[in-house]
Amino acid sequence: MSAPSLLPRAGVAGWPVAHSRSPLIHGYWLERLGIAGLYQSFPVPPGEFAAFAAGIGRDGLLGANVTVPHKEAAFAACDELTATARALGAVNVLWREDGRLWGDNTDVPGFLANLDEQAPGWSDRLDEAVVIGAGGAARAIVHGLIERGVGRIVLVNRTLSRAAALAEPYGDRVAATPWDARDAALAGADLLVNTSTLGMAGQPALDLDVAALPAHAVVADIVYVPLRTPLVEAARARGLRASEGLGMLLHQAAPAFERWFGRRPEVTPELRALVEADVTAAHGAKA
Repeated sequence: MSAPSLLPRAGVAGWPVAHSRSPLIHGYWLERLGIAGLYQSFPVPPGEFAAFAAGIGRDGLLGANVTVPHKEAAFAACDELTATARALGAVNVLWREDGRLWGDNTDVPGFLANLDEQAPGWSDRLDEAVVIGAGGAARAIVHGLIERGVGRIVLVNRTLSRAAALAEPYGDRVAATPWDARDAALAGADLLVNTSTLGMAGQPALDLDVAALPAHAVVADIVYVPLRTPLVEAARARGLRASEGLGMLLHQAAPAFERWFGRRPEVTPELRALVEADVTAAHGAKA
């Protein structure tokens, strides 16, 4: 008797991983598109990621999303990389193709698609952007803004040396500025992006005066707990267009789902409401 067929499946690997909204997002798409498949959580301790990655392509496992702390380990495990993943040195999507393990980074298209949705035409006037933070998310967003043709990016970080290290490969196009000069940096900004954890629930506030921004500026925050951060609320109170962080999470998931299951899903208002309700339930009314 032949062995029973296994459902095609994917999942998210991290440590910890129980907090991830990826199973909710991908499960919604599997149900709406009528695809017989599974999306699971994979708690993978540090030091065990290479063994996990070796199992991709076996027993119905089509691929995986990768979250902290494994994005660099995923990069190292790959046989092949997309140009974006190679440029960023980090991978958040894995799949196997012709026996080779491939890696991509969908944070870049996720960020750009979210801004396109929430602030259409934002890149039509993009002479200068200010990016707060200098971690992995900042690296992805700087890459995306360069792709969109930004004239100049000013990086602001509490540790100036980290911002300078991120800026260095880009020459004059990206510059680091001290933390105490952050408000002054906003005066010429067409776009302000917070990629740091400042303003996240349980973290210090982001001390930034949006009154210094020009009247046409667009503001984006990649933090999604709370759902509408003080930065987003302050920008909207000033009449500026603002992009919330949850949309980046939703949009970065779509190309991964298409890679594994062969159908391009949509980020719908129903999905957004579903995930917003889950965040609120987990973090309270202020989420």
